[in-house]
Amino acid sequence: MKLKHTNNFYLYLLLVIILVSCTEKKKELPAQKTVAKTKVNYATGFTIEANENYTVLTVSKPWPGANKAFSYAFIPQEKLPLVSYPKNTYDAVVVTPIKNFITTSTTHIPAIEALNGLDRLIGFPNTKYISSMPARALIADKKIKELGANESLNTEMVLELAPDVIVGFGINNEKSPYEVFEKANIPVIFNGDWMEKTPLGKAEWIKFFGVLLGQEKKADSIFNAIAVEYEKVKNIAEKVKNRPTVLSGALFKDVWYLPAGESWASKFLEDCNVNYLWKETTGSGSLSLSLESVLEKGSNAEFWISPSQFTTYEEMNNANSHYGQFSAFKNKQIYTFAATKGITGGLLYYELAPQRPDLVLKDLVHIFHPDLLPDYNPYFFTPLQ
Repeated sequence: MKLKHTNNFYLYLLLVIILVSCTEKKKELPAQKTVAKTKVNYATGFTIEANENYTVLTVSKPWPGANKAFSYAFIPQEKLPLVSYPKNTYDAVVVTPIKNFITTSTTHIPAIEALNGLDRLIGFPNTKYISSMPARALIADKKIKELGANESLNTEMVLELAPDVIVGFGINNEKSPYEVFEKANIPVIFNGDWMEKTPLGKAEWIKFFGVLLGQEKKADSIFNAIAVEYEKVKNIAEKVKNRPTVLSGALFKDVWYLPAGESWASKFLEDCNVNYLWKETTGSGSLSLSLESVLEKGSNAEFWISPSQFTTYEEMNNANSHYGQFSAFKNKQIYTFAATKGITGGLLYYELAPQRPDLVLKDLVHIFHPDLLPDYNPYFFTPLQ
């Protein structure tokens, strides 16, 4: 009997030691204090905060009218035992370094390429629209898999690839098509670069991918170089006294679409110091106008840029003979980005321009103020043929 009581005593003592040890270990978990906040100078849709043991990326504007901000914790593998936070604090927890991931927009590709992250990209929807040559080589080698369409990613393929994270985008608050992957414990983070209204605001989203790829310092350095170059060209253009009048867009099914005055495209025209005829309008998207109203206001515009997908005057005239009534058409002063394509036909402007606004601004300043950048060779925009 004495031996039995002794054994019970030691068993009880062992349990107490274990419980005390666990309690003490739990108490040792440090509170997460903000150590540094990454400067985000132009973008309005995200913030980055580095805590003692992990980084928090918060996306506040993933789509129009978003009813919440989304916060994502990026936690280094070795720090997981040190991290403590209430359940459901974050919309996704990503363990770093990530070995592979899937992304869903061509606008993401240039930032990933600049940060040397293409070798970790394992899937993409509609790969034919990617123009990046390094990415196309990986697609050809089947290292970047074709995943269908943005709206309906091939569920079986994504689950089979089992990426460490999916970078998606949304357009409204309706049920997300990514929920099936979240239920499979694949973290999904939303990128809202397309919501930014300014050229440098869009470009600054490279810092989003800097966090994803563990390249925060490199992302900051790349963006700073782009911003400096952009501001330099903008300052050069500010000094000109002649501000030519500019028209944009074209007809699609009897509706003329052109940039609203608060849009990303309109901001380029403001920064290259021209008189965009619709600069006073509100909205950050496109205006939908009639041919008559555009003809009335823009028939004498000196320049015409981005005439939809047209690349020749003949195409435009065949589509609608009324185009010939515009002075810019008569004087051959129409410029397009539609002729600059990747090897599979994707428009390079749609992929690269958001990440390289400095090149777009140089193109436009060269067109509107040729004396300012006389030796510059345009990257995106070419004269209509």
